[in-house]
Amino acid sequence: MHNYLDFEKPISDLEAKIHELKKLAEEDESIDTSEEIGRLEARAREAMEEIYSKLNAWQKTQVARHPQRPHFVDYAAELFTEFTPLAGDRKFAEDAAIQAGLARFRGQPVAVIGQEKGNDTKSRLKHNFGSPRPEGYRKAIRVMEMADRFGLPVITLVDTAGAYPGIGAEERGQAEAIARSTEMCLGLKVPMISVVIGEGGSGGAIAIATGNRVYMLEHAIYSVISPEGAASILWRDSTRAKEAATNMKITAEDLKGLGVIDGIIPEPVGGAHRDPQMVIRAAGDVISSALAELTPKPGDQLRTERRQKFLNIGRNL
Repeated sequence: MHNYLDFEKPISDLEAKIHELKKLAEEDESIDTSEEIGRLEARAREAMEEIYSKLNAWQKTQVARHPQRPHFVDYAAELFTEFTPLAGDRKFAEDAAIQAGLARFRGQPVAVIGQEKGNDTKSRLKHNFGSPRPEGYRKAIRVMEMADRFGLPVITLVDTAGAYPGIGAEERGQAEAIARSTEMCLGLKVPMISVVIGEGGSGGAIAIATGNRVYMLEHAIYSVISPEGAASILWRDSTRAKEAATNMKITAEDLKGLGVIDGIIPEPVGGAHRDPQMVIRAAGDVISSALAELTPKPGDQLRTERRQKFLNIGRNL
């Protein structure tokens, strides 16, 4: 069963009726419910298509945060072979919020970095809900340095509400770690491709998303601060998050129009959690096309183009 969002109530009501009819048919084989089930399934599809064709920014935020949405571990399992995780920043500790390592992507050796939120209470606590501490970003820097040394393209999968704002993280240099990671991204002489698969929150996202190509899933969000945080700062009222989300232009369509991202990866009707394999394959195809385009370019050119790409953001608005 799916976890339904508030605006999905018409869909949940129809699918609940379908579930009841299927259960009734299983309990009594003399009852034929196939015609009614078919009618309700058609209505559910129509309702889903109508609702998802006109999602607002706040509704997209809810979809991006859906608990059943595929996470980094799901992409890593489907897209990469021989994935070898690398742990620790060699300075302080291991941070499970950032997963990083070496792998093969469709036969090509690559470095992989991404945030992992976890999918149940135990794993969410382990991964700190996808909010990295400084040692997570220093681990990412270590892996990027290795990739640059050995000529491995870097693929990053972004899914974080933001870097962890705890006292310990601040004491260990959270802002400096984020800045150094961003700097490392800009200095790479290998292709770097980033995909925002869920939330792309603040510096916690940009620290591993300063790539030659940046893509977003259709219902992902990417912003300098969460809608709740923006509402709290602007109006001292976090309940105005919906209004903040609309004004901040955080959706894939908004950011493509502003030139912040390079492309949008479509999701199935109902969101990525409705068909994770389809979304993961689509992301893989986009990454593959970008790699084919970027790999032949000299390292100096890749670095120059990447830096210029980010310098140009906002200049032509």
